[in-house]
Amino acid sequence: MSTVSPEQLATPRYCQVCGSPLIERYFEYEARTRLQCEGCGFVHYLNPRVVAAVIIEHDGRVLLQRRAMEPGVGLWTFPGGFLEIGERPEEGAVREAKEEVGLDVELAGLHGVYSRPHVGIVLVVYAGTSASDAAVVGDYESTEVAWFAAGAIPWDELAFDTTRAALEDWVGQRDGR
Repeated sequence: MSTVSPEQLATPRYCQVCGSPLIERYFEYEARTRLQCEGCGFVHYLNPRVVAAVIIEHDGRVLLQRRAMEPGVGLWTFPGGFLEIGERPEEGAVREAKEEVGLDVELAGLHGVYSRPHVGIVLVVYAGTSASDAAVVGDYESTEVAWFAAGAIPWDELAFDTTRAALEDWVGQRDGR
């Protein structure tokens, strides 16, 4: 899978330090082109965005939500979203669960880290539990929530490759693989 070029992202045009124009410069020691300020020399790195998510388990079932927006409208995923500035990934995962499905979750630990380099995203997934199964459609991002046993996960209706990979790992851990 290829990586994202600067042209495919919302590329800044001016330096965040001094406001001068940014130019593309080839850095031989890295064998890549980066944006550098003409005025102060600051190098602007185009880094991936971090998404925090949680696989919520209750009574041996996992909670999924059907997306109400692109990308992946109408497909299933677990609660998650972009981190806010100053927020730790585990805080973001707990916040997203509350916002998106109305549940207070207790994190049991890191489930896994998955990447979508073609869109510049790193997904940090936590394992979590909820004392309640009373999930609701909590915000504008989903149209439906449902609990699924491992054998009933709608594999053909998952929103992202990272959703599939994380759920496959969850099923594998349950099966002792």
